[in-house]
Amino acid sequence: MAEHRVKAGPSTCQWGYFDPLSKPVATIKSGDRVTIDTMSGNKAHLPPADRFFIPPELTAIHAEVAQGPGPHILTGPVYVEGAKPGSVLEVKIEAVNLLQDWGINMIRPLAGTLPYDFEETRATLIPLDHKKMVGVMPWGLELALNPFFGIMSVAPPLNWGRVTSIIPRAFGGNLDNKELVAGATLYLPIFVEGALFTCGDGHGAQGDGEVNVTAIETSLQGTFTLTVRDDLKFTYPRAETPTHYITMGMDPDLDQCAVMALRDMIVLLGEKANLSREDAYMLCSLACDLRVTQTVNGSKGIHAMIAKTIVHPTLTQMA
Repeated sequence: MAEHRVKAGPSTCQWGYFDPLSKPVATIKSGDRVTIDTMSGNKAHLPPADRFFIPPELTAIHAEVAQGPGPHILTGPVYVEGAKPGSVLEVKIEAVNLLQDWGINMIRPLAGTLPYDFEETRATLIPLDHKKMVGVMPWGLELALNPFFGIMSVAPPLNWGRVTSIIPRAFGGNLDNKELVAGATLYLPIFVEGALFTCGDGHGAQGDGEVNVTAIETSLQGTFTLTVRDDLKFTYPRAETPTHYITMGMDPDLDQCAVMALRDMIVLLGEKANLSREDAYMLCSLACDLRVTQTVNGSKGIHAMIAKTIVHPTLTQMA
């Protein structure tokens, strides 16, 4: 296993889009480990430089990189040798670390789960304590941090062209799934040669739903092992944690999201436990949890979770 490093900066970041024709910023072999720095923060909402650390890479990106249709600063893409359409990219999230001592949460009128309830834009600065791993809320609450990347993605299909970073789709993207912390593994269907893995949209903490549009948005460093899986054949993202299997559904209609995630969970249970569709459907009703991933990205999200010990009753210890 080789180790690679991709730093954030004007030459390695794209702002607000995924593009199957983007030039790779690094090339790795399947099974290699890559550490990627990501930046987050709108120029208009930077904190005082005499009180907080503002990464110079973020300032350079603001000055030199043109913003596309979405708000997210993304690092990549990384080309994975051997990746081809029809295969799956296994993304093992080895580590996620803070790169700055502050984050921002936004409220915007006409956005979020309550688009008509708040009439003024508000950007709230949230100091981040690296030692305690907490974010300090304006009223003094120390909120535990559990950092993860809101966006992990491969490139969209060639015939889709450049697409916004806002809407999550089959290639992943703006999933905003708080289960995808260090120790989890994300599986993304591949649509172009090399997969073209991209990440960003660092979150310090987020609740299921991400209801006011953002989490604690902050800059993160992630370490990933990227492996091409020719033995897996599916067309929509899946994930697993040390304790659970996860399937996903994304659509403007939250009911349809539930249908998508549930149907894929039934397929997964057939694969993992050799259950019939009827038995899998029954088990989902008794032991599978449908959770609202987010309700703010145009296409909303539901993720279905089932404990591995239920799928594999003889399993007593998690890897």
